[in-house]
Parts: sequence; C-alpha cells; structure tokens
Amino acid sequence: MPVIIPNGLPAAEKLQEENIFTMKEGRAVTQDIRPLEIAIVNLMPTKIATETQLARALSNTPLQVNLTLVRMESHESQHVSEDHMESFYTTLEEIKKKRFDGMIITGAPVEFFEFEEVDYWDEFKELMEYSKENVYSRMFICWGAQAGLYYNHGLQKKILDHKVFGVFPMNVTRPHNPLMRGFDEVFYAPHSRNTEVPKEEILKCPELRILAESDEVGPHIISTENGREIYVMGHHEYDRDTLAQEYFRDVNKGIDIAIPKNYFPDDNPEKEPVITWRGCGSLLFANWLNYYVYQNTPYDITKF
Repeated sequence: MPVIIPNGLPAAEKLQEENIFTMKEGRAVTQDIRPLEIAIVNLMPTKIATETQLARALSNTPLQVNLTLVRMESHESQHVSEDHMESFYTTLEEIKKKRFDGMIITGAPVEFFEFEEVDYWDEFKELMEYSKENVYSRMFICWGAQAGLYYNHGLQKKILDHKVFGVFPMNVTRPHNPLMRGFDEVFYAPHSRNTEVPKEEILKCPELRILAESDEVGPHIISTENGREIYVMGHHEYDRDTLAQEYFRDVNKGIDIAIPKNYFPDDNPEKEPVITWRGCGSLLFANWLNYYVYQNTPYDITKF
C-alpha cells in the first residue's frame, strides 16, 4: 500500500523514479480506507533528503500511511527555502487538536550542545508532552533518541572521544520482541554521531529493553516493553551516499575525519558504497508500523 504524501512534495519525483508506491492526497481521500496517521518531526537540516528517506522506509508494507511533516516553529531552517517549509510543514500549535497513530522524531546536528541549550528545546519539551497523550507509538532516531531518553527517562548523553562513523554489525539481543521479528541474528546499521547514552545507564531503567546492540558502538535499538517508545541510535533510513556526503563535506572543510568504517569498498573513497542496511531498515519500519501501530491503535483514533 502507498505512502500518502502532500501534493507537490519534491520527494514524490525521486520516489517514483525508485518505483516506490506513493499516492497523492487528492486520490487518497476518495478511498474508503483509514490510513495510519504518521507525523514526522523533521529536525534534520537536509529536510528534503530526510523526507524522501523516511517516506521510502515507510512505504514497504501493506498499510496505507498518511504523512504529516512537522517543524519546530522556534527554529529557522537554513538549508531549505521558507517556501518549502510553509508549503509542506505544519507546526506543533497547528496539530495540537489532532491525534496520530505514530510519530518519528529525527536526529539533529546539535550533539555538542546541552539539551537545554538547543534553541528549540522548550518547544521540544512541549512536543513530548503533547505526544504522550496524542500519539500511540513514537520512534526516536539518533539525536532524537538521545533527547527522548533524556526527557522521558532522565538519561544523559555522553560525548565520545571519537566519532562513531560508518556501518556497523548489530546483534539482536531480544529475538522474540515483535520489533525484531524476521531480523537476522546480525544485521548492519549506519551510524554518524559524537555522543552516546551509556549501556549501563539504560540498564538502570526497568522500563527499557535493549533489543539490538554492537560490541563496538553500544546499544542500537531500545524500546519500552509496550513498544510505545522506540529509540534507534543509528540511521536505517540513510541513502547509499549519505555517509559519503558527510565525509567529503568535512574533508573539504579541512576537518580531520576518519573514513567511515565498513562503508567504502576496500576503504577507498573513490569506490561507490554498497548498501548493506536497507533490507533490515525496511523490516524495522514495517514491524513498527504493523505490531506497534496498526495492531494496537483503534479504527477511531480518538479512542486510544
């Protein structure tokens, strides 16, 4: 089934080129189906790329998904036109009377700031309170995961002495959890971060479960037992060249950065990366949509 995207969204053309099943809003409203209402709180500076990546990741299920893109009104985006933001994004104030089956909160390039120093932190806290009552299941990604663990469980992030950068093997630690159904015992996930939430701190929270982790880079997927909070430290939504773009951007700035691990063939940046994470990424989002959203939220979304 398709992902329903706003009319005119630039991601539509890219997704059609990739043979991703999408549907325009005009056609969707004529069908007698209640799509899953999913909000994407896009905190990434690369707004259009992230829209495309997440729409692709949510498209590979039999479920119809209606996307609502949400922005932080207290933050001015620097890398996309205001016209794009006005045309395709809504604000927290505008969605306050609406309920969602699921919500995805993305990463953001603000790792080195204390959470309270982020210019939209007050609005983020307001979003968290709103989503507790009005969103059935929330998925937090990268910085969004660290911010969610801090706000919801009081877990502080820690700055690492080197950047976690590359594609890393992950071990499934709870294979019987619904989110992990169908996963290989070892799968791969891109990471690009300078901070972590230490495993020992996560284990102190009785309501949290580590579902997948890496000996090298620590916990990767964390969940509450009921699946209403999902925390993903890496980026299963990333494109083939996302890490390459980050790498070459920093090289061109003169930043001393290591080649992303397990990414370029033979560690040669002149060779095209091979995607090793897309299958498990599709499975992750499909399992979330099915087991923790579709199977649990009522047809009347106002009654959960």
